[in-house]
Amino acid sequence: MCASQNIGMLIVGRIFNGLCVGIESAQVPVYISEISPPSKRGRFVGVQQWAITWGILIMFYISYGCSYIGDRSAFGYSTAAWRIPWGLQMIPAVFLFLGMMILPESPRWLARKDRWEECQTILAKVHCKGDMSHPFVALEMQDIREMCDFERQFKNVTYFDLFKPRMLNRTIIGLFMQIWSQLTGMNVMMYYITYVFSMAGYSGDSNLLASSIQYIINVLMTLPALIWLDRWGRRPTLLIGAVLMGTFMYANGAIMAVHGEVVPGGIDGVAQQSMRLHGAAAKGLIACTYLFVASYAPTWGPVSWTYPPELYPMRLRGKGVALSTSGNWAFNTALGLFTPPAFANIRWQTYIIFGVFNTAMFIHVYFFFPETAGKTLEETEAMFEDPNGIKYIGTPAWKTRVTTGRIEQLERGDVEGLESKAQQEPAAREVEVTQPEQKTAS
Repeated sequence: MCASQNIGMLIVGRIFNGLCVGIESAQVPVYISEISPPSKRGRFVGVQQWAITWGILIMFYISYGCSYIGDRSAFGYSTAAWRIPWGLQMIPAVFLFLGMMILPESPRWLARKDRWEECQTILAKVHCKGDMSHPFVALEMQDIREMCDFERQFKNVTYFDLFKPRMLNRTIIGLFMQIWSQLTGMNVMMYYITYVFSMAGYSGDSNLLASSIQYIINVLMTLPALIWLDRWGRRPTLLIGAVLMGTFMYANGAIMAVHGEVVPGGIDGVAQQSMRLHGAAAKGLIACTYLFVASYAPTWGPVSWTYPPELYPMRLRGKGVALSTSGNWAFNTALGLFTPPAFANIRWQTYIIFGVFNTAMFIHVYFFFPETAGKTLEETEAMFEDPNGIKYIGTPAWKTRVTTGRIEQLERGDVEGLESKAQQEPAAREVEVTQPEQKTAS
């Protein structure tokens, strides 16, 4: 991309780059979730989102600085303004490539390939400081072995398996986890924040610098999730985030509807900058925009990547997360096309639409998104296959709870925790025994 000489070359580069980013964004959360201790899985996968926020912030300031290089062209800036930022993107890609050479393989992938000794070694290395005899390693090995034995009944899986009755609920949850994360309106704030600040009276460099504050907020406010996400749980975090974001979207819509002045043709001839605000109303719009970002960063930002890999069984985890991630990018693209004409034509009502989306996602999460925090990936599978729950759904979402304390006991090898684990194993084994029988009976 940085060497592009014409539009066609740039498009080819963007397509290739997009495919590579799509592959990485689908597989990185799967890999992290499979090597993370259950009690800290949210924290470790959340680091991916934190890294994304850093990347956005750093590239914004690099692009801003590069805009001053060279003479202005007929298009507004010299080519260095975009060649240098795109060229610099190769640096982290090289580090990622080299770093992957020394990272351990996923123990669950090794188990599926019957490489049990390597699986046990890596479990001990990443969970118990290399102690092969640690009780938690033995328990994880037992859970993984039982799950592998059960899943051998389902060989040669395809994407169609995600849409079979027993898996459809999880597929919908995973897909909508990523779709809703886009429909929160966060990326609208990221991509088109300069329109908003122009309508609030900012222009030129002051607009860009004021816009950059939201990227700093995004980085800082993701930190609480890294520290406490596994304690809070996935459901409360998502529900609280939806309420807060919906509130600030409705507030922005109300401020613009009541105090906004329609500007025919848009401010400075930009149709998307269709309204003008002054004084306290302008400050209120900016404040609600910052507060919206501060609400998204510790809630839907990290959880949207943490949650999907926890939903699927081992045999379908990669395909399930890839599908959910495709929903993310598809709606990202759709919103990129929808938002500019929306600002130009329906103005403040754009915010109301996103407020309605946040209301809808609150309802969806409450009734259908179960709690996965503090559970091993195998225990999450048992929750969805609960014979005493709803058919094809498992334990009702609103009845699920965070169980981090018990998992921490298991990771420490606490005897009391192990006994608690042992008491729950019959239920999980019952699921594995009864499911094939149900399938035969049908």
